[in-house]
Amino acid sequence: MNYNKFIDNTLLKADTTKAEIKALCEESKKFDFKSCCVNPDMIGWTNECLKGSDVLTCVVIGFPLGSMTTDAKVFEASDAIKKGADEVDMVINISELKDHNDKYVENEIREIKKACGDHTLKVIIECCLLTDDEKIRACLAAKAAGADFVKTSTGFSKWGAKVEDVALMRKTVGPVMGVKAAGGVRTHEEMVEMIEAGATRIGTSSGAKLM
Repeated sequence: MNYNKFIDNTLLKADTTKAEIKALCEESKKFDFKSCCVNPDMIGWTNECLKGSDVLTCVVIGFPLGSMTTDAKVFEASDAIKKGADEVDMVINISELKDHNDKYVENEIREIKKACGDHTLKVIIECCLLTDDEKIRACLAAKAAGADFVKTSTGFSKWGAKVEDVALMRKTVGPVMGVKAAGGVRTHEEMVEMIEAGATRIGTSSGAKLM
């Protein structure tokens, strides 16, 4: 199995330097990972560092809390695509989900997907803050809105990906939609467990170690 193409090699710390992003990109080119996942201010630099490879540039928006307005997230997604992002990972409005305003969540995802066009949109639901019922509702909203993936975590909250959450998300969205396990996946064995549970993408800051 080509495990390298499951991996979004990730660096999202607030104090990340261009030198660190360059190192991330060089590592990603060496292993031919699926993407480098970075903050929006690093899109141009990441594209420059990845030039000549087929590694994609993935960017996070509404990150890490998801508590921005829909208009702000839509602008951020549109701006990211214009600046050269290949994929977008967005955070849902968790408060609206918990207030049972599922239509708000669905409509927001739909508007962001419109801004992304043909580019891949992954929807971060932040499983560590949700009940199982809320995880299911979030996944169904993302699927109804036309998103390409659901994603477990930002990696910036209480904990990251869990095998049982990946399995629940896969069961909820069915066999076609993508499921991304992100946060705390640090060993090859953990990666394999996530894939066996239904993950089709792994978000990790330990890409080389996983290989």
